[in-house]
Amino acid sequence: MTSSFSELQLSPTIDRAVAEMGYTAMTPIQAQAIPVVLQGRDVMGAAQTGTGKTAAFSLPLLQRLLVHENSSTSPARHPVRALVLLPTRELADQVAQQVALYAKYTKLRSAVVFGGMDMKPQTLELKKGVEVLVATPGRLLDHIEAKNVVLNQVEYVVLDEADRMLDIGFLPDLQRILAYLPRQRTTLLFSATFSPEIKRLAASYLNDPVTIEVARPNETASTVEQRFYAAGEDDKRRALQQLLRTLEVKQAFIFVNSKLGCARLARALEREGFKTAALHGDKSQDERLKALEAFKCGEVDLLVCTDVAARGLDIKDVPAVFNYDVPFHAEDYVHRIGRTGRAGASGLAVTLVAPGDARLVAELEKLLKKKIAPEPLALEHERPRSREGRYGSADDAGRTSGRDRGRESGRESGREWGRGSAREDRPQRGFRSPAPAHDPFFDKPYEPSPGGTPAAWEAVEKVLAPPRNGVSPNIKPKRKIAALLKAGS
Repeated sequence: MTSSFSELQLSPTIDRAVAEMGYTAMTPIQAQAIPVVLQGRDVMGAAQTGTGKTAAFSLPLLQRLLVHENSSTSPARHPVRALVLLPTRELADQVAQQVALYAKYTKLRSAVVFGGMDMKPQTLELKKGVEVLVATPGRLLDHIEAKNVVLNQVEYVVLDEADRMLDIGFLPDLQRILAYLPRQRTTLLFSATFSPEIKRLAASYLNDPVTIEVARPNETASTVEQRFYAAGEDDKRRALQQLLRTLEVKQAFIFVNSKLGCARLARALEREGFKTAALHGDKSQDERLKALEAFKCGEVDLLVCTDVAARGLDIKDVPAVFNYDVPFHAEDYVHRIGRTGRAGASGLAVTLVAPGDARLVAELEKLLKKKIAPEPLALEHERPRSREGRYGSADDAGRTSGRDRGRESGRESGREWGRGSAREDRPQRGFRSPAPAHDPFFDKPYEPSPGGTPAAWEAVEKVLAPPRNGVSPNIKPKRKIAALLKAGS
């Protein structure tokens, strides 16, 4: 088995690009998958996250596509010959950038299409002709229906993070896309786990695949130190801030289960002075890409995100990952903490466990095959707050949330009551005002006052004549009309 890229005998143009990227020794998945793909065989590959799967399928595909390399400007001479499908937009953009770097000294063209962006620039790129197309399933179907792309000459198909695509319901879209492709093709399927759904997909669309499994599925990297801390739901935010300051983390991913919780936590950390950006599904694609780029460049220290960023994102030298919430699916824990400790570097993964997370922790123990005992975390006392605001100045007070301002005003009003402030007549929040003394007068029945004038309703009753025959005089009698017909006897 080869262990160096120089032993693969790739094209000089591809070798040059690989050398510029600093690649020398291959990872296990690369060493096993690249020679098989160069032979034109179908592959089912499973490996830990961060082990270089993108290079494992990109380099051999580009090598085999060099036979179609040409410098013609005609789009007809550059049909789509390799299709790479991925579940998320950020992952598609990252893989497209890697493919472009590997092929920059060749005449092969590549492009990426994903949702959340205007289709017109993507359409213009596709009309020029591309050999390698990286796409998410939904947007690719949009271009197929608009007749912007034709897939009848595709020779290679890559399904990356296939388990994630099946989790989020892409199977119908995958089946529709694969129906547009020629039957004679090479299919490469990469997944973190070989679940029953993955095996059925492989049996349907792969031809005698070679199974490559370099590590136990869902195994965490040995370079990542894992810590679990017990924290109540109301104390999680304080616990996270204390850990960030205690551990002196320069950069970190912070994973939250919900989009709303992600946005709120990002705003709270920003108010505390941390350089923070949020990344979740409710943000526009432009905002998501800008947040990711700012994190890569070091302009942002903390990237608060949902599981949309848990798969495949390759950002080097991220020292830590924090799980603010225990993930709903235990498999996502492996992918979350895989954002640190990449390429052999050491990393730290911290998870905050609330009392209501017992079921999720049990599933995580079953996956990791070890007992999880969250450590107690002694929280520091809150910093004193001045009357001007939480941070001690009137300018900073304007950035506090409505909830903090409400709590602050409650504390200030409580301190002012004893000094005769203007708020004395206002009851303090959280305390009941004393009940008034009971007056027995209101329990007595009605008694007319002796020798007094009669009530108004009694005077009206005397004026009105008593009703005759039970009928009030104010009701007019019905008009009598002669009967024309009499009922028979």
